[in-house]
Amino acid sequence: MKKLFTLGILSFSLFFLNAQESAPLVATDGTLTVKATVAYSNYYYYAVWLKNSSGTFIRTLTMYGNNTKYYSDMSNWYSSSSSSKVNATTGATKSSSGTYTSTWNGKDINNSAILDDGTYTVCIEMTSEAYGTNSKYTTTSFTKGTSSQTLTGTSVSPISNISIVWTPANTAVDEVKAEMYKVYPNPTRSTIYVSGFDIQSIDILSITGKRLFSSNQLKIDLNSLPKGIYFARLNTDSGSFIKKIEKL
Repeated sequence: MKKLFTLGILSFSLFFLNAQESAPLVATDGTLTVKATVAYSNYYYYAVWLKNSSGTFIRTLTMYGNNTKYYSDMSNWYSSSSSSKVNATTGATKSSSGTYTSTWNGKDINNSAILDDGTYTVCIEMTSEAYGTNSKYTTTSFTKGTSSQTLTGTSVSPISNISIVWTPANTAVDEVKAEMYKVYPNPTRSTIYVSGFDIQSIDILSITGKRLFSSNQLKIDLNSLPKGIYFARLNTDSGSFIKKIEKL
């Protein structure tokens, strides 16, 4: 009997872990801002684009350069994107030093659907006639999710001062109203309670934004989760917003 009980607990644990892994990803709205300085005084081409965790091209954010015969000199961008500039910021070939800002609204190349949360890579590349295919290229990965993130990218001369900032959207509930909603006790060892008006459902998210499970109850049992940081997304009649949870 004891063995059967142990096997039952083990089977339940494996089922729960598998359910976590197969749970649908959250697609957090927000803005990615990429800034970089290029110190160069001759004609050059400059591109910023995104790849997902599998290395697949997602979308060009910025591409400066108007002579297509030089596109292939930016070999990383060209081979990844087939020179796609759909829904990207474009402009003429640059001829002097400058600081450039690229933004991403979290959406796909068609600018229609918000992409799932997870790890994405910001790619920056520049080249000139002098460099040819020996372009200057640097990458930095960030986590798109419910938490804001600020990173400093790796410089590669003449590209420097690279900053990458992911800012999740304030999901339509103003800060004053947000203070009317509480999640307690926090930190917690097992159970949290949620208080507030018009709460329709509560999503428990991992630190990377993956939805682990949902509940329509104001008392939520977290015993099955390991220690760590989580987020409760409170879905109300007025919108949704995030509360951070620490499980001890």
